[in-house]
Amino acid sequence: MARPGDLPPEGVPGGGDDEYRSTVFDESFVRAARLQEFSARDRLVDHEHPVRPLPHRPLRGMPWQGVVLVLLLVLAFGGAIYMGLSAPSPSAEPPRREPLSSTVVPLAPEEPVPGGAPERLFAHSPASDFYVGAAGVTLPPVRSTPHFAEPQVLAALTTAKEYVVESSLNPEVLDGGTARPVRILLDPAQHAQFDRSLERPAADGRHAATGWLVRFDPHVTDLTGDGVRVRGTMEFREARSDVLEVRTDHILVYAVRPAGDGGAASLFTVRRELLLSFDRSDLRDQQVTVERATVRAGPMSCRARPHDALRPLTAGQSAGDDRPAATDPYDLHGGNTALCGTLSPSSRPTP
Repeated sequence: MARPGDLPPEGVPGGGDDEYRSTVFDESFVRAARLQEFSARDRLVDHEHPVRPLPHRPLRGMPWQGVVLVLLLVLAFGGAIYMGLSAPSPSAEPPRREPLSSTVVPLAPEEPVPGGAPERLFAHSPASDFYVGAAGVTLPPVRSTPHFAEPQVLAALTTAKEYVVESSLNPEVLDGGTARPVRILLDPAQHAQFDRSLERPAADGRHAATGWLVRFDPHVTDLTGDGVRVRGTMEFREARSDVLEVRTDHILVYAVRPAGDGGAASLFTVRRELLLSFDRSDLRDQQVTVERATVRAGPMSCRARPHDALRPLTAGQSAGDDRPAATDPYDLHGGNTALCGTLSPSSRPTP
């Protein structure tokens, strides 16, 4: 017989653990509980609250400082991505192109200009063994540079040759009929200067039409013969890691006669030196930047206005006492003083 205070036997409904099953908690629940029973002394003071909350304990596992650090990193990374996508991209400025600097010097003869048939004149002149036309514009051996591959160097040299040919051998350019074959080879940054030079030529070192190309005044001069005689050199170097330079130096000999006159021909010689540059966009677009041109041409009068067009002295003509205009070294505002030289007798065809 059960005594008072004994637990009901197991197996009996309502007996054993069944009666307390709903109040039994597992270990994890007990550990998570945040209640603490007051001591006997505390219960005497505060009998209305038998328990009090325990202080907050940090989460088990990752420390809260780690969680905060991860959140900060996520926010910083997200902000960087947002700023990178939303910030306006910097505007790409076009590379700066130097304007053409040109010098055109007429060479005046000391004696009357000899005349004759073009073939005979060429055969008895220093140009007797020159090539005819574009065959005289030859390329140097091609090699790579530290920052440009061999095909890029070849592209620069090929475009340089095309510029020399179009600007000094194309008959339509020579007679002033068109300048388009030359213009389309120029970097667009030089188009404004080129157009200004052809529309309003000036002897200011920047806007001489004959600095860009060889052209004759068709009202004064006709070209004759079977072609222009040419000899010259071409060399290249890497000016900067992004720029190739090509220097050309050619002698061009033209057979000319007075416009509308079927008389004797004479020879007219042009020494033309060019400094051409190519950046990577020029190489890609097969264009060129002309930085400097030095032209010496004769026989021609010192007063021939060579910055506009070349006006040769033809057979039987002479420069006489033609001399450059007086130069005042005290005139600080001067700058259009004509340059002129003397054509060496050795350049004349022999009798």
